[in-house]
This record gives sequence, structure tokens and C-alpha cells, in this order.
Amino acid sequence: MVTTVPTAGQVAGRRLRAARGVVGALLAIVLVAIVLAALRPSGTAGALDPASAGRDGARAIAQILGERGTRVTVARNAADAAGASSSDGLLIVTRTDRLTGADLARLAAAPGDTVLVGPSQRVLDALAPGVEDAGEAFSSTVEPGCPLSAAVQAGTVAFHGAHAYDVPAGAVGCYATGDASRLVQIPVGSRTVTVLGGGGPLTNEHLDEEGNAALALNLLGDRSSLVWLVPDLPPPGTDGGDRSLGEMVPFGWRLMPVGLAVAVALVALWRGRRFGPVVAERLPVTVRSAETIEGRSRLYRAHHARRTAAAALRTGARNRIVPLLGLPRGAADDPAAAPEIVAAVAARTTHDEGTVGFALYGPEPADDAALVVLPDLLDDLERQVRDS
Repeated sequence: MVTTVPTAGQVAGRRLRAARGVVGALLAIVLVAIVLAALRPSGTAGALDPASAGRDGARAIAQILGERGTRVTVARNAADAAGASSSDGLLIVTRTDRLTGADLARLAAAPGDTVLVGPSQRVLDALAPGVEDAGEAFSSTVEPGCPLSAAVQAGTVAFHGAHAYDVPAGAVGCYATGDASRLVQIPVGSRTVTVLGGGGPLTNEHLDEEGNAALALNLLGDRSSLVWLVPDLPPPGTDGGDRSLGEMVPFGWRLMPVGLAVAVALVALWRGRRFGPVVAERLPVTVRSAETIEGRSRLYRAHHARRTAAAALRTGARNRIVPLLGLPRGAADDPAAAPEIVAAVAARTTHDEGTVGFALYGPEPADDAALVVLPDLLDDLERQVRDS
């Protein structure tokens, strides 16, 4: 037999075709990572900015307040906001993650009442001591559930994601989820500090939903003047607010490991599928049948697999004898046809049905000697049937 040795190009082509699935999966992983990395965090540069007409800006409520007689002053740093504040005015502080320690000290000394939007625990400790951040509250539309007139008049409010806070003694909590509230009003010295868990009700996008506009006007529009602080990013060399390195990583990049883990798990499940049927291939060399039989026999002997060896011998003998009897080939593996096969073989040989039944359908040989005798008996049955 002449064997054709494949060339290096043919081998490379086969390997490339076999690796197409893996390459495709890797490309899919890269694509998912790029899409996740392209996602932007929920806040933008104009978030809660009264000068921004974007979806998360606050120009709409600022204009409504101006039309109702409230003078709105926009400050870009804590010093300007503290200087513009008055005892009969109101200070609203947004983007609190940008506030430095010095900024918090200035705001704590500013006169007048204060509204904090989505503050972190660091900001709460400085401006609303006693209020504790209880984490994210996921239900969107909430009833007031409190006696605070600003909330009662507004009714149901759609927050679209907000933090909830534990309400200390002496404070009033509204829009509760369990024991925590999205709106907390607490007296701090001679002024009142209102903590609003999220800026959703103030944004241009959600202002017209439920009682959002009413709540915004009730909280911000009961004074003649309003200082709206949207702090710029702190300059280099300062403490940089309360954003850690992890928080400054874009939202999409934080999701990327999750996407990669899911993709790897899917690829593992795909590649770990069960094997399909055996595919016959041409051997590179010719192996004599005697060598194959001898090698398999040695494996059976090494594992003491007399049952398996005897079953293989009996199955082969039945498959060869049944056609000689004029019976369908499928009868060889049909237990219901066993009596008919045994009777037919006994009728054509010198062996009785008991011996034939033992040879073709008997139990496992008791020892290796009995296993050696079995093929001789099967050969004798096949020879006599063939010659009859």
C-alpha cells in the first residue's frame, strides 16, 4: 500500500480549518469587549447642570423657577457658592463627587438651607451628620409615605435610580424602601439640610413624569434666591473629591471582565460538547489483522475483561451464522429470536440446544481457560452450519 505524505501546506490548511471555530469565538469576545468598553457612564459633563438642555441636564426646572420669581445663580466652585449664599436663600449641591475637603468646609459654613443631590457618605458626614448611605434603591416609582408637605403635595415620584439613606432620630424620611428613604430632611444647627437620593426628578428627561416637577418646585422654589452649585473638576494637586481610581474607570470598562467571563464560559460549553460518531480514516501504515486482534486480546487480558471478550466473540459468531440459517441479519442482536436461532443451529450441527445456547448466549466464562475454549466451540458451530 502506497501512503501519500501530506505536505506542510496541507497540514497547515487542515489545522486552520479545525481552528475556525476557536478563532471565531475569540473574535466574538473581542467584539463584545469593544461594545462594552464603548458604553458611557450614566452621568455626562452636563448632568444636573441648569445651563444644559441635554436629557440629564436641568435647564427646564431652572427656567420654571425663574418664571416663578426665584432668582437662580449658577456656581462652578464651592467658594463662589458659599459667597453667593444667604440666610434666607437655598443652596443646592450637585455632582458632589467633585467636592474636595476644603469645598466641604466652605459649604458647611455657608448660611441658609441646603439640598444635597446624590451625596456620598463622605459628603453626608460633613454636611448632614447622622445620615447614613444605605445603598442603591432599585424601585423607580414611589409614594411619599411621610408627613413632609413638599413630598405629600407632589405625591408619587419617579426617581429612575437613586440612593436610599437611613433616617436618624429627629429627621424626616420620605419615599422609603424598607427602612431607608430616598429623601431625608434633617436639621443641622440653625439650618435644614435635605438629602435627595438621586437627581432623576430634576432632569429635563424625567421632569414631566409623575410628581417630579411638583417635588422639584416644592423643594427649590419656596425661596426668593437659589444658588445652584455644579462644581468643576478639582484642579491637579488637590484631594480630587471622593472618587477612587475604580470609580473613575468608565462603566463600560468595568463591565468588560463580566462580558469576557460569559464569553469564555460559552466557548467552554461549546468546545466541551460530547464527541460525535467515529470517523473512519485511512491509516498511514498497513496493520495486519492478526496484530490488531492480538493487541486487543492483550488489552482484554490486562483488564480481566472476560465478559467483554466473550460478548465480542459471541456477537461476531451470531452475525456470521444467522445469514447462513436464512434468517434476517437483525435477528442476531434480537433476544426474542434467540430460541429460534439456537434450535436452527442445533438442527444443523452435532451439538444439542443446551450446548448451542451456552456457546451463543451463555454467561461470562468462569476463567481464562473457559474463555480459550469458547472460540473453538463457536468456530465448530459456524463450520458445521456452513457445511450443512
